[in-house]
Amino acid sequence: MKLPFFIISLFIAQATFAQIKVLKLSKADIPKSISYKGHIIDAVKYTDKTGEHIVITTETGETKAKNSENSDGRDAALYAYHYNITGTDQFKLSWQTYDFVADCPFDITANYVPGAFTVTDADNNGVAEVWLVYRTVCRSDVSPCDMKIIMHEGDKKYAVRGTNKVKISGKDYGGGTYIFDAAFKAAPTAFRKYAADTWQKNIMDTF
Repeated sequence: MKLPFFIISLFIAQATFAQIKVLKLSKADIPKSISYKGHIIDAVKYTDKTGEHIVITTETGETKAKNSENSDGRDAALYAYHYNITGTDQFKLSWQTYDFVADCPFDITANYVPGAFTVTDADNNGVAEVWLVYRTVCRSDVSPCDMKIIMHEGDKKYAVRGTNKVKISGKDYGGGTYIFDAAFKAAPTAFRKYAADTWQKNIMDTF
């Protein structure tokens, strides 16, 4: 019996991601020995062939700038923490991401794109990829945000950097371009496809 193409595609997609077990965590679920800065945006525990891991993403929100050059200066930052679970109540920080906007007197953004955080196995090798998508900007007009996709697979880091797209007026748009870093250019095609699809899905800015 021949199966419809879309069913076959679904089976393939399920097989690709089936190896990674992901469990969402609440703030109360996070072990007290794990430290982090900011307010939790996403927290998950996942299992791949290398073991068990915990990922936490956080944002500080706007805070008054320290040593500001003007009274209106504000800071905002975001973090991501990846811990390997090495034993009962034992955790080792394996990587950390930090980005920020400092001393901004205008509209400030340092935020993860809602719903864009994912844990995948796009190349089907049993090792999870952790995807972070966020925007940073200090602006006083209709201009694009800096946008980044940071992906970690084990101890390897990959990055896409560019700007999101904004509608300036009528049919005029600004921004929206991106560049793969050297690691992504040398990565499996599945990584670049997932990154490009993620970029396009989150490209438009909303005010």
